[in-house]
Amino acid sequence: MLIEFEQAGVEAAGRPILQQISLRLVESRVGVVGLNGAGKSTLARLVNGLVLPTTGSVRVDGLDTRSQAGTVRRRVGFMFQNPADQIVFPIVREDMAFGLQRLGLTRAEQAQRIDAQLAALGLSALAERPAHALSGGEQQMAALAAVLVCAPEAIVFDEPTNQLDLLNRERLRAVLKTLPQQLLVLTHDLPLLDDFDRVLVMEQGKVVADDAPAAALDWYRRRCATLGGAPC
Repeated sequence: MLIEFEQAGVEAAGRPILQQISLRLVESRVGVVGLNGAGKSTLARLVNGLVLPTTGSVRVDGLDTRSQAGTVRRRVGFMFQNPADQIVFPIVREDMAFGLQRLGLTRAEQAQRIDAQLAALGLSALAERPAHALSGGEQQMAALAAVLVCAPEAIVFDEPTNQLDLLNRERLRAVLKTLPQQLLVLTHDLPLLDDFDRVLVMEQGKVVADDAPAAALDWYRRRCATLGGAPC
């Protein structure tokens, strides 16, 4: 999948959030790092039309997010930083079925896909559980199952390990390695990106470094050091 930013800028209340970014993302695994407020989440939300550019354009395989947002969102899944923000229905199975309804599947077909996806993630025991009563790690995996069951071609992850303990962080890391989709992962968990194809570093709404993980993350660590030891 080709994700293109062409002079894409975003303003809010007259203030620039992103400044005329031009990128072509074709790699399978792309990481994005930067201090809080650098513009990472805004960049991520541009990819599937949750945020529209004030200037320029964003295209996903040629589809403009302004005029073809519905089609883009069917192709690009989105994982929010807090999984509770994207869980709509009270029961895990019901929440997964919600995303499938727009695909025109029968109830039997929906059930089959849900069962298969839960089994693939080792989550079959959660199918009938109240989603908001799950642990943080379980909620994260249930939210991921709801995204994956719709078979997107790409998935954007906004701080996927931010609320996870070490055990669940490693579990999610292992799952990410197996996903066939193109991934765009925003994170402060730098080791998560060690085996990615490409890493972007953002600062003040701009991409200030763009390289292989080792080089980009080294640049970012050194940059944080020059900013007075800012946490990275």
